[in-house]
Amino acid sequence: MNQAERGAPGPPAVLPLRPLTLGELLDAAVALLRTAAPALLPLALALAAAEQAVLWPLRRFARAEPPLYLPALHFFEPFLPPLLRYWPLLVAGFALEAGIIALLGGVAGRAAGEAVLGRTGGNPFRLLRLGGAGPALLPVAVVCAVVTGLAALGGPLWALGYALFGLAAPALVLDRVGPLRALGRGAVLAVRDGARAGWIRIAGYLGWLGVRAALGLAGVTVLEVFNVGAADWRYPVAFIAWTLVNTLAYPTLACLDAVLHLETRMRTEGLDIRLARAAARGAVTPAHLAVWR
Repeated sequence: MNQAERGAPGPPAVLPLRPLTLGELLDAAVALLRTAAPALLPLALALAAAEQAVLWPLRRFARAEPPLYLPALHFFEPFLPPLLRYWPLLVAGFALEAGIIALLGGVAGRAAGEAVLGRTGGNPFRLLRLGGAGPALLPVAVVCAVVTGLAALGGPLWALGYALFGLAAPALVLDRVGPLRALGRGAVLAVRDGARAGWIRIAGYLGWLGVRAALGLAGVTVLEVFNVGAADWRYPVAFIAWTLVNTLAYPTLACLDAVLHLETRMRTEGLDIRLARAAARGAVTPAHLAVWR
């Protein structure tokens, strides 16, 4: 009888059952994405394209030029009005990103749960079936988006909103709690141990922000090479480029949330010990991932 048939925890290459370092968390997130990519990437593509469509008119209003869509500041133009035009774009962008990552976090959470239970393989699209957690995922994602958007009104304060409720989606799916308790669980786990999980979420986001900016600058070079830097083709090209970049970035951040949620529970709640004891008795089920009532 193999490991999956016994219900023992999954392979260490996906998610080791112990507290992890930051580098190990990032590696585990990438490993999880590889197992869940067929389910996550198409969903991420649709959400990333929808995000670009919503942001399009805000970018034109803000006079933000592709590919990086930075504020359009001119030497002879007053400083404040351009920033005022740019602020709705900034707020909407942070809010939409947080909401999308939360939606993907529900699917990534199920993938992470199956990984630690050793139930890898099979039809990957089963990860989209979230059961009772499915209908509650949307309001959880909306709360994540609204909180992050409101925090973004304060500029750098967006990081506090982004960090606070990011683990709520995995909590909803893995901990088997309702949406309100999942939001509370997400906030509690984010601030435990010196807000370690919250800081890691911010670090992961900033890391991928750098990757996305680098790809955007590469897009500038491509446009210049083909001599279309001043043409209207900049906008559809940037639309496609940012959609593709975010299709990879958002699921990766969602997988980081999922493994970070489980790792924080191992670090602060002894989840790894609980799973090891259940495995020693010969049966580990999704019920062992649920929080104690």
